[in-house]
Amino acid sequence: MIEAAENDTVGDNAYRNIRNDIIFGQLKPSERLRLEPLRKRYNVSVTTLREILNRLTSDGFVIAEGQKGFEVAPVSDDDLREVAELRILLESHALKRSFDLGDLDWEAGVVAAYHKLHVLEKRMLAGETAVRESWKNADWQFHRALISGCGSRTLLEAHGAAFDKYLRYQMLTLTFRGEEAAREHKQLLDAALSHDANTAGKVLETHILGGVEHSIANRDRNQDNLK
Repeated sequence: MIEAAENDTVGDNAYRNIRNDIIFGQLKPSERLRLEPLRKRYNVSVTTLREILNRLTSDGFVIAEGQKGFEVAPVSDDDLREVAELRILLESHALKRSFDLGDLDWEAGVVAAYHKLHVLEKRMLAGETAVRESWKNADWQFHRALISGCGSRTLLEAHGAAFDKYLRYQMLTLTFRGEEAAREHKQLLDAALSHDANTAGKVLETHILGGVEHSIANRDRNQDNLK
């Protein structure tokens, strides 16, 4: 996810807010993005809003329909699986680099991020769904901490873009795999502290693909309940 910076402009803030609202489901898949309501909602000019929507189109979160305007990008199982494969490719490579280059400060950052995630996972397991956005933020921070020592800004940016698209699917289906996912996070922590990239790569692939299948199954259950 894109975080705020000290020199952010009004347009930067609006871009980040609209992007996050798409990721966290406040703006729904295939929803028409009408300029006037959006202008008021995000407090920007129409010109700035058009620039933001074009930027989000390049990011893959919005679709431009020529004279018809803009809409939120739709979702599909095939797209989710492609996003997951890309995330595995990028994150596995970044993990190996981080494990090779990571120092004591990197290890401390991973431990701190894991602790926060672990606390929120326990709250989710206890049924506190109100913390789901905090939980997913902590999930992002932990995975980001794991690869933060890779030494490549380009790799981190590419991973961030893939992670955001993957996260969008999880938030749309309220996906939380419970104790299984929590156990995999602990395994990733242990692998990081022992700098075992081979084990971490296997756990990561299982973790991400498990999230894909759980997300699809959870969505299908929700649709069946509506029939």
